[in-house]
Amino acid sequence: MNMRTKGAKGGVKGNAINQDQFEKLAKMLCTGEEISAFFGVSYDTLNEWCKQNYEETFVKVIKRFNDVGRASLRRIQFKIAEKGNSSMAIFLGKQYLGQTDKAEQTTLERVTIVSDMPEEDEEE
Repeated sequence: MNMRTKGAKGGVKGNAINQDQFEKLAKMLCTGEEISAFFGVSYDTLNEWCKQNYEETFVKVIKRFNDVGRASLRRIQFKIAEKGNSSMAIFLGKQYLGQTDKAEQTTLERVTIVSDMPEEDEEE
C-alpha cells in the first residue's frame, strides 16, 4: 500500500510498505525507527499503515511480531546449545530475552563456634 511520506505535497505518494517485509523485520526485533528507515517513511506513516492493515497501532502490532521473533530466538538458542557453540546464543539471549548470568546464591544457616581448646593462663 502506498502512503504519502511525511511532508509530501500535492498528494504525491511515498514509498510502499511491503507487508511481508514488515513482518519479517518485526520478527527480527527491529525497532519502529529501523523499520521506518528501511521503508523510507516516517514513524507516523508506519503507525497509520498498521492501523489500516492490522486495525491496531504499531506498538500492538510490533509486540505481537516481536514475541514470535523471541520464541524463534529461543528455539535457535537450543539448537546452537546442542551443537556446543553457545557464545552467540548467550549474547542474543542477554540482549533480547532479558537473560543474565546469575550465580546461584545459597543462604547459610547460623553456625555457633564452640571451642574445645582449654584456655591458657594469662600469667604464663
